[in-house]
Amino acid sequence: MKKTLSAAALLLVALAGCGDVDEGTSGTSGGGKGGGTLTVFAAASLTETFTALGKEFERAHQAAKVRFNFGGSSTLAQQITQGAPADVFASANPATMKTVTDAGDAAGTPRVFTRNRLVIAVPADNPGKVAAVGDLARPGLKVVLCAVQVPCGAAAKTALGAAGVEVRPVSREKDVKAVLTKVGLGEADAGLVYRTDAKAAGGRVRAIEFPEAAKAVNDYPIVEVAEAPNAAFAKEFIALVLGERGRAALAGAGFEAP
Repeated sequence: MKKTLSAAALLLVALAGCGDVDEGTSGTSGGGKGGGTLTVFAAASLTETFTALGKEFERAHQAAKVRFNFGGSSTLAQQITQGAPADVFASANPATMKTVTDAGDAAGTPRVFTRNRLVIAVPADNPGKVAAVGDLARPGLKVVLCAVQVPCGAAAKTALGAAGVEVRPVSREKDVKAVLTKVGLGEADAGLVYRTDAKAAGGRVRAIEFPEAAKAVNDYPIVEVAEAPNAAFAKEFIALVLGERGRAALAGAGFEAP
């Protein structure tokens, strides 16, 4: 059951998401081909793909507006369980989705729509001379990882454990995009990010595959949020993601079929 946020908590949620949510009107009525606003909370690694799908959704629905809140899945799940208004939640792993379903804040059963795996991201010129996952334990190498509470951090812990590599990161970041930014700016010699994020970064980073990443492949589930302000749009957007157009967009970004 959705909970009511206090005024202070509502303000915190708004401030937390303001950098990630597209501007738009806050109306929530609509559906079909009519107007209205669809609010999607989605893992940061889905930014590019979902933004493109959102534009496609808007083209198909006259006067519709899709607003996104991209961030760490654990933070988004917490916002939803605390009452933040959302229509759709797409998480980067089932464990974070379980937070929402256990709280009774999911309408129906989440469906896995794609998968993702980690790579080692290094700056384009690779100043740390990183060639394999074992290099991440080298003294003096500046490595950044996601916080363990978010899916990319949990996956990193599993993958590094499988490789038998102990890494002491110089920082733990709130989501995978923050890790990628530090690597791309040269503030870190390496970081573990999703394959899709490294691909989206273009020439700013170089991606190094490592076999142990196969031990930590993340399944991405999606669900309509309980008491969604725009349930009709929520169902249509989820159908888009699960359908042929969604699968093609995800594959093009480097995601794997579930």
